[in-house]
Amino acid sequence: MNYLIIGGSSGIGLQLVKNLLSQGHTVYAASRQKKELPTEANFIELDVLGDVSVLKTQLPDELHGLAYCPGTINLKPFGRLTEDDFLNDYKTNVIGAVKVIQQVINKLKTVNTSSIVLFSTVAAKTGMGFHASVAASKSALEGLVISLAAEFAANKIRVNVIAPSLTNTPLAANLLSSPERIEASDKRHPLGRIGTANEVADAAEFLLSDKSSWITGQVLGIDGGMSSLRTF
Repeated sequence: MNYLIIGGSSGIGLQLVKNLLSQGHTVYAASRQKKELPTEANFIELDVLGDVSVLKTQLPDELHGLAYCPGTINLKPFGRLTEDDFLNDYKTNVIGAVKVIQQVINKLKTVNTSSIVLFSTVAAKTGMGFHASVAASKSALEGLVISLAAEFAANKIRVNVIAPSLTNTPLAANLLSSPERIEASDKRHPLGRIGTANEVADAAEFLLSDKSSWITGQVLGIDGGMSSLRTF
């Protein structure tokens, strides 16, 4: 099967690329830089904030799945957030996804069934200080997913979103820059630890696969219990 992973050269996206390659799939990984991308993956240089029309010409006619992995962690007190902060988060998390999906939707329609997976955050539903900008944009993304799931159901295209909590990825490096910060982050989760890129990528792989063939329009919390459990 043919899969497109946007943001496939780092973090969760990179792990997802590796998972899909290990299953024998053909993987197209689009990102600004190749970094440590496996040689078996088909690299497409792409900036989601710019022109994404290259996706029409560098992808096969049939596409079985798309995962949009770019994200932002812009944590500031609300009074210090600027209009540009909100706009930049929205452009990366929502507009970028919209542009990519519009470029490849016809390729997803050519197969009997296909899947789109996007990424939100636990902060979209669970109130967390300093998350106003990212939570606002990811909440909009969740609304987009529900709408697209309804619109694309007739074409047998499933659309779901994963909402992780803090995960050990390069994007989160500043939040996990010391043993003390890691310990504090671990303690905030009911399961006693932050997540790994592999755990979130496994969930994305499931949603891309036929094993999730009756799941669409869902927000899947992969968050160590943070969104729904209280242990005190």
